[in-house]
Formats: sequence, structure tokens, C-alpha cells
Amino acid sequence: MNGRIFMQHDAILDLVQGMARLTRHQLGQRGIEDPAMIGIHTGGVWVARQLQPLLGIDEPLGELDISFYRDDFTRIGMNPQVKPSKIPFEVEERHIILVDDVIQSGRTVRAAMNEIFDFGRPASILLVTLVERSGRELPIQPDVAGLQPPLADDEHIRLEGPDPLTLRISGRPGAREET
Repeated sequence: MNGRIFMQHDAILDLVQGMARLTRHQLGQRGIEDPAMIGIHTGGVWVARQLQPLLGIDEPLGELDISFYRDDFTRIGMNPQVKPSKIPFEVEERHIILVDDVIQSGRTVRAAMNEIFDFGRPASILLVTLVERSGRELPIQPDVAGLQPPLADDEHIRLEGPDPLTLRISGRPGAREET
């Protein structure tokens, strides 16, 4: 594991608690009472599994693997770990909470929305992410973000897990490596 640890499991769970409060507030403002939740494979699913019970959502969690929907799929090649998406509920006219671990360019979220629309037309999508960082290439913004760490352009942040969850920063030359 390369990079330095930015945040460890208990602090991430505290962050998710705060995200749950913000998400409940957003749902209340929009008058949404019965949302369904979808996590983006893999880190978004890990975050969604923590967030879902805090929001009192009893319906099974939907899981998306957006690999085939990415606009850079032909450039990055076939991912040998592509898994089928599972959405165990009707998407049509549902209010969806879409959860990702890190949003940067917006391309993963765009791909996820394309796939969701293949399942049906949702009434709305509320985007929740653990980490929002700079570098947006598409005009896609989260409705709820756990944190916005100040990162250099050459730094990357990733969620490792699922047990324990760890946020790790890597990529900056000369940065101290921790394990």
C-alpha cells in the first residue's frame, strides 16, 4: 500500500455520521420520504453500507459496476474484475441516493447515472460522496460531501477497505510513505 494514511476507520465512520445528518436534511428539504440507495462499486458501496442504516433505509442496497459505461473504457481496456450491477428495486419514479467514495472529474458519476437510466427513469438523484476533490471535468457536483481535503494536483486520494476503511493519499513526489 503506497501513500500516507489520511484518515482511519473510526474517523471515517464519524464523517459518515455527519454525512447522514446532511443527507437527512437534504431529503427533508426536498420532501423525499422513501428513497432507495445505490453505491458505486467498490468504495461507494462500502460508504453506502455504512450510511444506509443511519438513514433508516430498509430496502436492499443497489450496487453499480460502471466499468462498461465509462467514456474512457476503450482507453483503459477491459477490467478483469468487472462485476454485474445489482439494483434489487424498481428505479422508475424512485428517489435515488447515489453514493460514491471520491468525486474528482465527475466521469464515474456520469457513467453511473447512464447505467441507472438503463434500469428506468428515477424521480431524482441525490449525489452523496465521502470525498470531494478538485479536478472536475464535467459539471457534476455532490449534494452532500463528507470532506474536501486540500490536495495538490499530483496527489490522489483513495478509500481502502472494507474493513477497516482507510483514506490514503498518494502521488506527491517526496511525500513520506506510511503503511
